[in-house]
Amino acid sequence: MGCTSSIPGRYKNGRRKKKKGSRIAEVAVFVPCLRIPVAVDLQQGLRGIVGREVVDRIMQRRSRIVLLAQENVLEAVEGILEVQRALEDYLPVLIGLIEKERRLEALVEFKWRSLGDNGQEICLASAWYELLSVIHMMAMLSLLQANQLLIPKDCADARERKVSEDAKKVAVDLLLKASGFLEYNIHHILVHLPIHIRRNLPKDLQEGVLEAISIQALAQGVEMQLGLAMECEKATLPVKRRLACEEVIYFAQDAKTAMQTEGSSSYSLNISTLKQRQLHTIIMVWFSERVVNQMIKLVQCAAILLPMTSSSRANELV
Repeated sequence: MGCTSSIPGRYKNGRRKKKKGSRIAEVAVFVPCLRIPVAVDLQQGLRGIVGREVVDRIMQRRSRIVLLAQENVLEAVEGILEVQRALEDYLPVLIGLIEKERRLEALVEFKWRSLGDNGQEICLASAWYELLSVIHMMAMLSLLQANQLLIPKDCADARERKVSEDAKKVAVDLLLKASGFLEYNIHHILVHLPIHIRRNLPKDLQEGVLEAISIQALAQGVEMQLGLAMECEKATLPVKRRLACEEVIYFAQDAKTAMQTEGSSSYSLNISTLKQRQLHTIIMVWFSERVVNQMIKLVQCAAILLPMTSSSRANELV
């Protein structure tokens, strides 16, 4: 009745056109486009360099990630946890291979694909690129899991839905974990990549983008901690004030980093897609409004508590 979906599309011969259904997903945590590994033949590059058992172990664990990292699997928390466990099993084998066999840096090609609109595939002959991509995927899965925890599924009415306190606390831990993964990539992985490899990295793995997402995860984690403190009667005013100040600082840093990165030549080509940049901007505005509202509540709370404190001190002096 007036909606675009109620107006049927037709082919030239008059038959109705079958329209592919689309679903608008809710967003509580900004998650950039996920990147997943693509199956590659590692035996040819590793043959004669490492033992057969090591090659089989690497291929088996990487192939499991490729198999599990499907979009339908990642829509459920159980699927995300299963992929996380597969990444954790693959990570020590990959790190051990990098530390023991420096010759692998340019002998083995690793391929990853973006789940964004462009579906871009990047194949680079660098084990450090593989490690960077694995840890980046772990960070994105943590953000994705936090996003799903903050969107309750048991109530159809959005006005009656409420996220439990335990879910919020788990989401805070996931946000901090994601930020830690991204910071590790910035300070401990990127520095080992040769210049020509860094220039060919996808935009989501550029230092400025990693830093912006890491700071935003920290900011939202602090924002949720402040929300929990505002609902807790035992939380003191200095604690709330400290969390509010930290939140403002993080969001200011995130906005500054995003603007600097977007203005650079590498980021302006593509963060992932134009939609990702627009979504990032919308969420930044949304969180800024939430920060302002929480600051207003904090000021109102302080205005109520300060007269009470001064009157109690006056009574003590009397």
